[in-house]
Amino acid sequence: MLRVHSYESMGTFDGPGLRLVVFLQGCNFRCLYCANPDTIEACGGQPTPPEEIFRMAVDQRPFFGRRGGVTFSGGEPTFQARALVPLLRILREEGIHTCIDTNGSLWNPDVEELFTLADLVLLDVKQANPERHRLLTGRDNAQTLRTAAWLEEHGKPFWLRYVLVPGYSDAEEDIRALGRELGSYGSLQRVELLPYHTLGVHKYEAMGLEYRLRDVRENTPEELDRTAALLREYFPTVVVN
Repeated sequence: MLRVHSYESMGTFDGPGLRLVVFLQGCNFRCLYCANPDTIEACGGQPTPPEEIFRMAVDQRPFFGRRGGVTFSGGEPTFQARALVPLLRILREEGIHTCIDTNGSLWNPDVEELFTLADLVLLDVKQANPERHRLLTGRDNAQTLRTAAWLEEHGKPFWLRYVLVPGYSDAEEDIRALGRELGSYGSLQRVELLPYHTLGVHKYEAMGLEYRLRDVRENTPEELDRTAALLREYFPTVVVN
């Protein structure tokens, strides 16, 4: 069984083309800006047979076109890697494109097989600096960077996703450190610069939780343009989402 938080049909922001996005329950990070705090606890969500998700994907395949498919997000989908592996295997056999949207911080044989089966990995790197990464997420970034290196070594296509949080992940030195770390990777096809937003704040209020970045403002267009220009010094394809 997979523990599913929710679904999004016809998603356009989580991989190429139109996609069925499956948000899975459970996450090992505690990102200060998490927009889905209700996905963090592993015991939440709806127990769902993988076959049910497979049927949904087959039913929606006419809408995927040549580029779309299924994206597993969260939460952190590798949290449920063992249950996901058989599902990705049958999706692959059916010719349905799959993406894993991951923070890359978990590693075991099931996660390795999951990445091997996926057509594309969306790797969320929260910060290049390990100390500031820990401040932002509660964990360091060593395994995330090792995952990026594994993807490169095995020729696995991946996209890099980076959320620009004012005061936390927007310093030029950190952006350049990210470029120096990953800029030479041939398997890295695209960098997505994601603006910081507060769309999930109401969830914290509903859950009786404190939103610790309440005083952090959203990015200005100039800040996003400046950071995108920095990233383009290291990466050929940078998109502001």
